[in-house]
Amino acid sequence: MAEVKLSEGRDLTRIERIGAHSHIRGLGLDSSLEPRDVSQGMVGQTQARKAAGVILQMIQDGKIAGRAILLAGQPGTGKTAIAMGMAKSLGLETPFSMLSGSEIFSLEMSKTEALMQAFRKSIGVRIKEETEVIEGEVVEIQIDRPAASGAASKTGKMTLKTTDMETVYDLGTKMIEALGKEKVQSGDVIAIDKASGKITKLGRSFSRSRDYDAMGPQTKFVQCPDGELQKRKEVVHCVTLHEIDVINSRTQGFLALFTGDTGEIRAEVREQIDTKVAEWREEGKAEIVPGVLFIDEVHMLDIECFSFLNRALENEMAPILVVATNRGITAIRGTNYKSPHGIPIDLLDRLLIITTQPYSMDEIRKILDIRSQEEDVEMSEDAKQLLTKIGHETSLRYAIHLITAAALNCQKRKAKVVEVQDVTRVYSLFLDVRRSTQYLMEYQKEYMFNEASMVDGGEDDVDTMHE
Repeated sequence: MAEVKLSEGRDLTRIERIGAHSHIRGLGLDSSLEPRDVSQGMVGQTQARKAAGVILQMIQDGKIAGRAILLAGQPGTGKTAIAMGMAKSLGLETPFSMLSGSEIFSLEMSKTEALMQAFRKSIGVRIKEETEVIEGEVVEIQIDRPAASGAASKTGKMTLKTTDMETVYDLGTKMIEALGKEKVQSGDVIAIDKASGKITKLGRSFSRSRDYDAMGPQTKFVQCPDGELQKRKEVVHCVTLHEIDVINSRTQGFLALFTGDTGEIRAEVREQIDTKVAEWREEGKAEIVPGVLFIDEVHMLDIECFSFLNRALENEMAPILVVATNRGITAIRGTNYKSPHGIPIDLLDRLLIITTQPYSMDEIRKILDIRSQEEDVEMSEDAKQLLTKIGHETSLRYAIHLITAAALNCQKRKAKVVEVQDVTRVYSLFLDVRRSTQYLMEYQKEYMFNEASMVDGGEDDVDTMHE
């Protein structure tokens, strides 16, 4: 009988793709904002990280809004890594949105509208509201199922208790479905929102802790609630101003949030929302959380965008703007004038500038160690030294790209540890910028539309065409 081969299944509950900055977990600072040498995926750039840490502290304290920070440095010196570290350190409560300078020109809306939407995405509103909640430990659930299917709806009873009281509730069909969905059983501590009927499982009661063997190790035990079963609780919702704009701008605004087709939002809608949010703030129902807007490759913006940024930063509801660029003195897009970093002087004057320095050999080695660990590649000491030398002489990015390529070459020869020969092999297969440029200089006459051939052989080509 032929053997049946089962195809291997992979669990795809978690996205396992490794990005350029997936190893960054934070800024790697201690409690006194002093940068640790290697921490949370960050290596070196102590001054820049310390400066970013000070800004971070000011953001968390809610001290600054409408300020702008420029991260300036050579390519591959960790500008985006510092911005990612800031985003991770801020946590989920503070809005952080990223944008590339060139994105603004490819969207189906005006440049200023795209920037305004990015600004509004970076401002959070923490809305507080009181809701009535039934909270208690489930003593017993009885569900009466009809004898004939479809003859009648299911009915049932649920007994809930706190340390002070016990009550029996009648259950309808929807409630029975919700309890089944949450897999609620006797001994669970649950909370039911009276307005929406939403059931939240808080955990398992300590009185049932002796049943521990019958459940998974992830089971959370909680105390049986005390006092009344019915309580008033303050619930906090965190949304961004942009989400409020989208929901109020059209009839199916809520769906537009998911499709991403928000279109242009009228200024009147925004004004009304700002007025409403200001009212909520006065009443103590809401508070504004200024977030961070990070614009990478900021030199790609043009003079109109820079003028808009100047004005937008003066608004009282403005986020902290972090921009990054790797340009030196270059032309401002949309003009013939040159300026440092391709940013107009009046906007530069508003920026706090943080500079990043090129990495040393030791720092490159530490970064390559972290990346090898992140990409799950085992590498010999000699191979790491060679890769460090390559990174120092060419670029850090090129050296990082070679890690996975060398690991694949190592797999091909059925070895487990990447050796010098693997690194040498991929170094010869994939060129870095310098070797590629050298190759172009040698063979440029064979390429189309190159300047040298246009000068030397341009006339010959014309004669050939006429013939």
